[in-house]
Amino acid sequence: MKEGGGKKQEAVAPCAACKLLRRRCSRDCIFAPHFPADDPHKFASVHRVFGASNVNKLLQELLEHQRSDAVSSMVYEANARMRDPVYGCVGAISSLQQQVDVLQNQLALAQAEVVHMRLRQFPTAVSGLNSRQAASSPSSGRAINNSQHSPYYYYYYSVDMDGSLWD
Repeated sequence: MKEGGGKKQEAVAPCAACKLLRRRCSRDCIFAPHFPADDPHKFASVHRVFGASNVNKLLQELLEHQRSDAVSSMVYEANARMRDPVYGCVGAISSLQQQVDVLQNQLALAQAEVVHMRLRQFPTAVSGLNSRQAASSPSSGRAINNSQHSPYYYYYYSVDMDGSLWD
C-alpha cells in the first residue's frame, strides 16, 4: 500500500490495456475484467484494429453482462483482420461456407450412389410381388415398368428423408 496525501491507496496491478496505453489502472477500469495483464496481445490486436477510445465507448454503452461477449467478438474480428486486412472474419466465414457447400454436394452424390446401388438390387426383390400387390404398394403413382427392357426405365422412385426407398 502506498500513502500519499494522507489517503491510503492500494496498488492495483495494471491490466493489459492500461499497460499498453501507459496509464494508471484504477479499480473501476472498464478494461481490467476483459484484458488481463497476462494476455497483452489480446488488447494489442483489438487496439490496433478498433482503437482504445472506440473500445472504451463501446464497452461503456453495454450492460456488464454483455461486455465479455462483445470483447470476445472484438478479439476474434481483430485477429481475423490481422490475418486478412481486407475481408476479416467475413473471409473466414465465406471460406467455411464454401467448404460446407462442397461437403453438401459430396453428401448428395454419395446418397444418389446409395439409391442407385439399391435400385440395382431392387428388381430382384420386387419379382415376388404380384401385380395386385404392386398396385396397392405405398408408391401409388410411381409405376413399376416391367415391360420396358432398358435399365433406365425400370422404376420411378422416391427416397424418404431417412434414405429408405419406397417400394
